[in-house]
Amino acid sequence: MGKIETNLSAAEVGHHIGGAIRSGMSGRHGDVYNPATGALARTVALADESEVDAAVQAAKAAFPAWADTPPIRRARVIFKFLELMNQHKAALAAAITAEHGKVFTDAEGEVSRAIDVVEFACGIPQLLKGDYTDQVSTGIDNWTMRQPLGVVAGITPFNFPCMVPAWMFPVAIACGNSFILKPSPTDPSPSLMIADLWQQAGLPDGVFNVVQGDKVAVDALLAHPDVRAVSFVGSTPIANYIYETGARHGKRVQALGGAKNHMIVMPDADIDQAVDALIGSAYGSAGERCMAISVAVLVGDAADKIMPKLVERTRTLKIKNGMELDAEMGPIVTSAALARITGYIEDGVKAGAKLLVDGRGHKVAGHEHGFWLGGTLFDDVTPDMRIYREEIFGPVLCCVRVPDFAAAVDLVNRHEFGNGVSCFTRDGNVAREFARRIEVGMVGVNVPIPVPMAWHGFGGWKRSLFGDMHAYGEEGVRFYTKQKSVMQRWPESIGKGAEFVMPTAK
Repeated sequence: MGKIETNLSAAEVGHHIGGAIRSGMSGRHGDVYNPATGALARTVALADESEVDAAVQAAKAAFPAWADTPPIRRARVIFKFLELMNQHKAALAAAITAEHGKVFTDAEGEVSRAIDVVEFACGIPQLLKGDYTDQVSTGIDNWTMRQPLGVVAGITPFNFPCMVPAWMFPVAIACGNSFILKPSPTDPSPSLMIADLWQQAGLPDGVFNVVQGDKVAVDALLAHPDVRAVSFVGSTPIANYIYETGARHGKRVQALGGAKNHMIVMPDADIDQAVDALIGSAYGSAGERCMAISVAVLVGDAADKIMPKLVERTRTLKIKNGMELDAEMGPIVTSAALARITGYIEDGVKAGAKLLVDGRGHKVAGHEHGFWLGGTLFDDVTPDMRIYREEIFGPVLCCVRVPDFAAAVDLVNRHEFGNGVSCFTRDGNVAREFARRIEVGMVGVNVPIPVPMAWHGFGGWKRSLFGDMHAYGEEGVRFYTKQKSVMQRWPESIGKGAEFVMPTAK
């Protein structure tokens, strides 16, 4: 087993360009904290335009040979990378917990979902097969092939520093592209660990690169003429900016935005199951998930059945350092995020929502300076309130009461976001109508967090997705390749004389 370089003891988290770790040359750095203690752990280099260009040039130089590598040989490298990811799952999870704060078991789950996409990408020889039609016209055959784009980039958020990049780079690399990852500067170390594993797997230098940075690096990638496509996951305002800017520079763009995921609880639902689902999906990872349930839509008398149990469970959440294996929720990722979330709580109180459980002021013994917030629960939230309309991205659950199923569907469909949604019911007709009528990209029936598996693809509707194609799965293969159609015939089948009409099937 190879030794993985975690870089968690390094004073600076640098870049990985052309197969080598590089210290930052721009002179700009960001701070990386341990959210559980509030202590400064290390700094991260913030790239300037020249460092981004160095990564692009390394990727551009590596692209031709990698694109010409037969897909089966590319798959063999990915199989080795898959093996190494499985071997180092615990180390990756520990690095995520150290810089993000999510509990270790959740971090392990994140790595497992990343591994799923890597495993899917191992099937690239089959996924790249084209179509062929013999004799489309007299003496003419027609076939299609999918070819890589070139240098592609991924811009990823703090909340899943391993899984979300893996929505992008395994498929992109398998398709024959070279890849530049620009991770969040909040928790940058896992990106270098991934780069180290790619090297151990035998990936040629320059095919996978990491550029740490902020908006300067993002804008440099969006403007660089040699970057052919950009994938992004983050908030809706930034997704909109990425999409518009990238398109203006002639790039293919896939930008996944924000969410306000609802869970409808019907009166016939198993109430204990619904409570379990709401607690786990609202407060897991401190609510810092794009698929977190942040609105409970309680239909009819389901509200009176469920609220007392929700209050009790929210108050008794086990909130502690994520490295303690019995922890159910860890800290908030940064002090700035903590201030933003508490601001939303204050706004909800002022707007007239009933604050049944207030997580503000929560402390953990021995970690008094950490970025802590307890689970927070609102009742009687209305659609006009800011805590309902906007993505809070924290452990705040808003409960909305509606009279019937039709009102619940209408509530969800009127929201500007359409990322994920769930419905808990025992009624098959309700489940069927819900799945058909709801205007959301990812739908769960008695499944609170309906994140599709690696071969299905991830993406929302409305202002939760900018672009035409979802992440990973066969949608990812289409995003990271361009189709070429070839029509061919040979001299022996060509008649004499000029042809002034299009080829026809005759």
